[in-house]
Amino acid sequence: MELRTEINIAASPERIWEVLTTFPDFPSWNPFITSISGMVKEGEKFEVVIHQPDKKPATFKPICLDAIPGIKLRWLGSLGIRGIFDGEHIFEIEYQGDGACVFIHRENFRGILVPFLKKMLNDNSRRGFEAMNQALKEKCETP
Repeated sequence: MELRTEINIAASPERIWEVLTTFPDFPSWNPFITSISGMVKEGEKFEVVIHQPDKKPATFKPICLDAIPGIKLRWLGSLGIRGIFDGEHIFEIEYQGDGACVFIHRENFRGILVPFLKKMLNDNSRRGFEAMNQALKEKCETP
């Protein structure tokens, strides 16, 4: 199952990447990923606190799969044992020219629990993605 959202941001890929990877600032602007720590580098582990709307915060320890400045940040996390509920979280920045980008925020879910969590993912997770996208837009577009 894929959950995909996107938003237009009037900022450069470099500005969006800077905001997206300055993890210590997340608590001040990000309503969905309220805390994240770790090095932005392929193979490194993050500690990520996700706060979905109407849910308690959950902590994950995903591994960074890609960190391509100004283009893509991607990690893979699991709920307990791999194969039960895995999420490949992807942030992509597509430059549109004229100082504007499309920010694509998506996640591919796999595992035996996915069919049982589909409704919650399409509701709570989608709202969380959209809230983060809007907050990122506002943060990046503010001088």
